[in-house]
Amino acid sequence: MRAELWGRLAAADPGLLRFTAGLRTVTSIALTLAVLAALRADVSHLVAGAITAMVATFAIREKGRAQQAVTLALGLPVALASMSLGALLNARVVMGDLFFVALIFCAVYGRRFGDRGTALGLIGFQIYFASLFVHATVAALPGLYLTITVAFGCAALARFVLVRQTPAGILARLRRAFRVRLAQLVSAQAELLDAGPDELDRAVEEVRVRTARLHETALLIQGRLTDGTSDETVARLVQRRIADAEIAAERLGLLLLTARSTGRADTLTLHLPGAPLPSAVGEPVRDEALERLRLDLEALRLLVLRPGGPGKGTALARLRNRLLGYREGENLPAASPAVQDVFRGIGEAGRAVLGLRIALDGPQDESDDTPATSRSREELDAEDAAIEGAEEGERQAGEATGLRRPTTRAAVQVAVGSSLAIVGGEFLSAQRWYWAVLTCWIVFINTSSTGEILVKGYRRLLGTVLGVVAGIGLAGLVGHHTWTAFGLVLLFIFAMFYSAPLSYTLMSFFVTAMLGLLYTLLNTYSLDVLVLRVAETALGAVCGVIAAAVVLPVHTDRRTDELLVTTLDRLADVTRAAADQLGGAPPVDLVEKARDLDQALADLAAAVQPLTHPITPLRSRRDTARYVVALLETCAYHARSLAATAELLPTHPAIAADPRLRGAGRRIVHNIEAIAAHVGQDGSDARIETGPSIVSMLEPGTLRAPRYGRVTDRVLRHLQRLDESVAGLARPLQVPVRQPVPAP
Repeated sequence: MRAELWGRLAAADPGLLRFTAGLRTVTSIALTLAVLAALRADVSHLVAGAITAMVATFAIREKGRAQQAVTLALGLPVALASMSLGALLNARVVMGDLFFVALIFCAVYGRRFGDRGTALGLIGFQIYFASLFVHATVAALPGLYLTITVAFGCAALARFVLVRQTPAGILARLRRAFRVRLAQLVSAQAELLDAGPDELDRAVEEVRVRTARLHETALLIQGRLTDGTSDETVARLVQRRIADAEIAAERLGLLLLTARSTGRADTLTLHLPGAPLPSAVGEPVRDEALERLRLDLEALRLLVLRPGGPGKGTALARLRNRLLGYREGENLPAASPAVQDVFRGIGEAGRAVLGLRIALDGPQDESDDTPATSRSREELDAEDAAIEGAEEGERQAGEATGLRRPTTRAAVQVAVGSSLAIVGGEFLSAQRWYWAVLTCWIVFINTSSTGEILVKGYRRLLGTVLGVVAGIGLAGLVGHHTWTAFGLVLLFIFAMFYSAPLSYTLMSFFVTAMLGLLYTLLNTYSLDVLVLRVAETALGAVCGVIAAAVVLPVHTDRRTDELLVTTLDRLADVTRAAADQLGGAPPVDLVEKARDLDQALADLAAAVQPLTHPITPLRSRRDTARYVVALLETCAYHARSLAATAELLPTHPAIAADPRLRGAGRRIVHNIEAIAAHVGQDGSDARIETGPSIVSMLEPGTLRAPRYGRVTDRVLRHLQRLDESVAGLARPLQVPVRQPVPAP
């Protein structure tokens, strides 16, 4: 029972990243409060210490422990200087406001210097804010210096001793989360097999959600591989096996959906909510083949979850051997071709799980291997050797970098927005105007367009209103019970960090409820104060939106178009390289290209959220954005599958290069580039081309590759689906189509 609960937590929070962030922050604050209480500090110092400990913990985002220690050490003098300036300028309104604006500009501009610049800017801003919150004075500075030093010391103790988190440990937990989410996806696929007509939509939606969650975990692992492994070869091997398992699992879902219908399932179904299901999906068939299929899906789930490889004589070893036998057509039941394809898909998934287990857990017991299992191991060993050989022959030029955010523009926008917030906030309240500035600052964090800022401001305002209601009730219950209030503050801080990646509205709710308790502790609580909090929040959000819309604006359309072009360029790179390699070209690093595509697509999906938000009034535009992203996710799946197959070419006995595959990919790449040119250049006359179906190469006798078999069949089908999906992008993006010229 305990292992099951831990597994569910690992799946809900991959790598326990949110849990660890919340626990570390709460531990840091609790230690700070304990030390300050032992020193008999008053409530204002307790509040300042809690805020400082929280900032000193969450501001540091670097992955290496040595880099974290340096940033934390540099953060202490920054915090002391910021508190000093806050106390000195607290009574000088104009000078204090001008300095606050300059500090905000520098804090945002500091992001261009990476994680350390971002952390130091955040510490400087938040500690200055804390000085305003506790009404720091020059006379109180010695005590506040001690409070800040204690808070930083407790933050270091929590980070490096009590709640340690190493890159290798994070990666190990992420890999466990990947296994659990893969098992959950297999369970959802089994439910899809048994779903009736009334349950089918829900079952498909569950498969869609769990497929997306598996992909999310794969991206998290890819981002942690370099730091979490000491050997670059091992990192690339794990990355390859993670990609194989993800592709095999998604393909299995498509095969299951196809087996339930009279037509072939479209990959778009697994990426677009509300996409039409295949035709003639009726009641699940209850025959011997499908009963066996259900048992094999359960066997696959057990193979995924088992922490160690099946040992000699175990039932799981026999199940594994049976599943791997399906890859070679062994013991396939008498059933329709679509159902037999599902059994082969289970075999491919079993092979991916075997490769994943070898990469993560090391060598396995081979005493019970059947010939089919031995051949799968030989293929995996040959692929591993090819990866090691590629590592020896090439030097990595460094890590891939994402798009650089224009920090100068953001700094100017935040400075202008904060100036407006200061002026407006002073009219609302001469004592608590800084809440408007804080909101303006926050809505600019991790946003790049006016639409993103608008949505974030709306969510923060909604969460603040709900938090005010909760704060009113909590203040009445807690009263002046100091330690009860601080206990609730710690609970809300944990909930804030745990919910932050899931819901910005929920995070804002916990922040506001926590602040209501802090107001109570400082004896400044009243209904008027909490209502003022809502008004200042609304003012700050409006000022942020005005600044983003007027000062060097980055419109949502422009931002999404830039990211769309980047995604299309990455898609063209993967498709071109995979098709060339399948056609006989020298091998290249396809896994890294696929990773760049995934990251570009993730950036695009985040940027279009303002267009797909429920409050968006333009519903047709919202539907178009969702459709385009879903089509791109479909394209990315087929491109990843092509890349994974192309990397097998040097070692897999069932795959041979065929020059015509290179030609088949050329038209797809041309169409992708034409769409990118149309989106990125106003007035471009680029057109996509249509022609004979790529799948026509599957006609008997037309492909004379000496090893033509099911793998080559799959390559052509991925090319066909990719061709159709790319052509499908032309309509919503309004790209003209050039009709093929008939042959003379």
